[in-house]
Amino acid sequence: MVIFDCNGVLVDSEPIAAAVLSEALAQVGVKLSAAGVMRQFLGRRPVDMLAAIEAATGRRLPADFAAFVAAKTLRCLRAELRPVAHVAHALTWIRGPKAVASSSPFDRIRLSLEVTGLLRFFEPRLFSASAVRKGKPAPDLFLLVAERSQVDPGECIVVEDSVPGIAAAAAAGMTPIGFVGGNPAPGKLATELIATGARAVIADMRGLKGAIADLRGW
Repeated sequence: MVIFDCNGVLVDSEPIAAAVLSEALAQVGVKLSAAGVMRQFLGRRPVDMLAAIEAATGRRLPADFAAFVAAKTLRCLRAELRPVAHVAHALTWIRGPKAVASSSPFDRIRLSLEVTGLLRFFEPRLFSASAVRKGKPAPDLFLLVAERSQVDPGECIVVEDSVPGIAAAAAAGMTPIGFVGGNPAPGKLATELIATGARAVIADMRGLKGAIADLRGW
């Protein structure tokens, strides 16, 4: 089985979501740029991001803050979201079952895949970190995918674009591939992903089939 992160791997959603969060934080007096959001929280669950922001600032965010950000993010994704370049081509050529394992809530995962026409490659294997106790970098989400899919973790390849995601895949006993094609500093990220446990790194989805073939020994 090949397991994909969603944001930044299948869909180009991270700049959109980061801009929404940065703007919402500014409205409540917290300064954090969209670039800062991506730099600090790439691959993390929304609940973990907001908890970290509260801890860093020493202040509680408004009670409805998370719901406001989630709703606005969905609206913006519906209007602006695009798939990662060449990802549909890559998915068409990858043999065997595929799944999505994302830190996003389930409704955002499904909307993102519907808007970009990618849902057909994965349904019903859509998994959200909201369903586990600990998000990435803990292995909980990936182990849940393996358990529900009745697949040995050692037989799974994971495609991720973040250090927490690669760490989670490695901790689950899976084989991680890093994707850096959507990152503004791909060289730096590639170094970080390899240091965290990525067995291969690609910058273009057209290289994914070859990377998987090499790891599987096809």
